[in-house]
Amino acid sequence: MRTRRPAHRPWRTLVAAAAAMLLLYLALLIPVSGVPPAVPAGPAGRPFAWNQDAVWSALEGEFRQAREAGCPAVAPRIDAALRALDGHLAVVEAASPPAGAPVFADLEADLFAAGALVAACPDRLPALLERTGRIRVALKRASRWWDVDSAVARRTLYRLLYGSRAAVEEVMLQLPASSVPALVRGTDEPSATPAATLLGVTVHSGDVLVSRGGAPTSALIARGNDYPGNFSHVALLHVDPATGTPLVVEAHIERGVVVSTLDAYLADTKLRVMVLRPRADLPAVAADPDLPHRAASWALEEAGRRHVPYDFAMDAGDHTAMFCSEVVSAAYESVGVRLWMGMSRISSPGLRSWLAAFGVRHFLTEEPSDLEYDPQLEEVAEWRDPATLYRDHLDNAVTEVMLEDAEAGARLRYDLALLPVARLGKAASAALNLAGLEGPVPEGMGALAALRNRAFSRRHAALAARLAGLARESRDRRGYTPPYWELLRLARTARDAG
Repeated sequence: MRTRRPAHRPWRTLVAAAAAMLLLYLALLIPVSGVPPAVPAGPAGRPFAWNQDAVWSALEGEFRQAREAGCPAVAPRIDAALRALDGHLAVVEAASPPAGAPVFADLEADLFAAGALVAACPDRLPALLERTGRIRVALKRASRWWDVDSAVARRTLYRLLYGSRAAVEEVMLQLPASSVPALVRGTDEPSATPAATLLGVTVHSGDVLVSRGGAPTSALIARGNDYPGNFSHVALLHVDPATGTPLVVEAHIERGVVVSTLDAYLADTKLRVMVLRPRADLPAVAADPDLPHRAASWALEEAGRRHVPYDFAMDAGDHTAMFCSEVVSAAYESVGVRLWMGMSRISSPGLRSWLAAFGVRHFLTEEPSDLEYDPQLEEVAEWRDPATLYRDHLDNAVTEVMLEDAEAGARLRYDLALLPVARLGKAASAALNLAGLEGPVPEGMGALAALRNRAFSRRHAALAARLAGLARESRDRRGYTPPYWELLRLARTARDAG
């Protein structure tokens, strides 16, 4: 008698698999710890605030009146404003005053006043750019004798270096794109190191490339500082002396320290790029003109010698892992030059809490924007894409409003339901990293940080889209692009609308 085999029941297998998957999902939902990690203490300091709403409103009124009057009628006022600038500039250029000298406040006031008028007259932009270039050169020269890490020096440098760029960009955003130069040249600082060409400008081995990326986190890096800035990334240029081949050494969040071609560097979204170069009369460079190239060579060799992961903690003193600024500072440190004479401070509790949620543990560090204020470096050139400059301003306004929420106690949230997916993605990424490949979660970033990053980016994108719509309505109604202070107001409206 034959024994009958039990009927095959595939549904049992499916149920068992589903149950196993559910158990795995639930297990991966379990928090690592019920207590969030403590936020490290921040440095002593106070975030800079302009606190000049009345001034901005008055400047906007001057601009509107100038538009209505027309350039021929406004020309005498522009000439007078430029002459006032020239007078204050002559004092700074001749005397190199100490930080905080009254002439700097006069220079700032006259610069903003001139900008409000020039914004109505496209043909006067070159004259304003010439003055802002002189301001930057004169201020950097005067600061060589300052303690640039002091509060007075930092405020003076910031108000005029950041302020001059802000004034010029407000003008640019009111003018036809055809009137706005993509390239503004600075000081053609001499260099004896191998040279290459970047977008029509001669650059040298050891030059520092400072840029602004297009991601929401790029805006957070640029603005997340006691002195909110314009830049989110730093890289170091190396030019081969035999072949003239330029390469860029940089740290990517996804891959750690990498070597890129210039084309690859530029292909990654850049809303702006600035070239900084060590002064030729620095004692170390004067004694060894090849020193910047040796710094770049050290960085290139270090990138080829070992895998250097990205340093999310932003510990500028430990080069086991490196963030982008650290690549440059460590390279120059190797040849005896300390950059970032004024260290970056992140003292706001809310901002520190958010950055700590992304893995940052050091809040006295080296931020990309603050390198601009180092008197050891001269600005060689800056490129702005007129088409993306406005996006830069929108991103900044949204980020500042989100950080207002952080200071009010808002926490960075994430979608808990996605935690198991993020943990599996992190495990897969770890395996890919061992093979030298890139995974969905960056090396050094945890699953929770990746989810917070995703949530932050989605919130930022939603607010930016809403702000863009409100800004379009404002432009249609008023007939001109909303200035930055108006973008901030509109960003708050976008946030409050949900």
